[in-house]
Amino acid sequence: MARSDAAAKALLTQFGIDEAPINPALIAEKLGVLVVPQEMPDDVSGMLLRRGDEQVIGVNQKHHENRRRFTVAHELGHLRLHRGRPLILDTDTRVNFRDTVSSMATDREEMEANRFAAALLAPEPMVRRAAREAEFRTAQELVHLMAGRFEMSEMAMSYRLINLGILAGPMA
Repeated sequence: MARSDAAAKALLTQFGIDEAPINPALIAEKLGVLVVPQEMPDDVSGMLLRRGDEQVIGVNQKHHENRRRFTVAHELGHLRLHRGRPLILDTDTRVNFRDTVSSMATDREEMEANRFAAALLAPEPMVRRAAREAEFRTAQELVHLMAGRFEMSEMAMSYRLINLGILAGPMA
């Protein structure tokens, strides 16, 4: 099991979460992380600020609710898995931004944070059980049903189903 999957599973176990949809903002709250919806450029989904014991997740309030949920989960992944990158300010604050570059997942840390977010929002056992119980005729119908069930975008759910081997490849 990849460390991002293990970290997501540990967090769900820590808080006794065993049913979808998972609320990443509630998990953040339980961890003492403040989630703040705010104005951001369209190409920025969110950011993680860390200074000492303080952690704040900023999330783009203009984005769709499902995208905001994924962003919060993604930033929790950075919090659990990565030390963060320094930002030159007048303080010793560290920041992780989730933007169009990071969402493409070409950087190792961004890929891990995306994988963590998917594993947190759509844990493998829950996804497999829901897929077995779902009534569908096409792969697209399955993606649509599962995206609704787990409150994720269809694109994120499609990737999750592919990565779990439930679907064979990208949707056309």
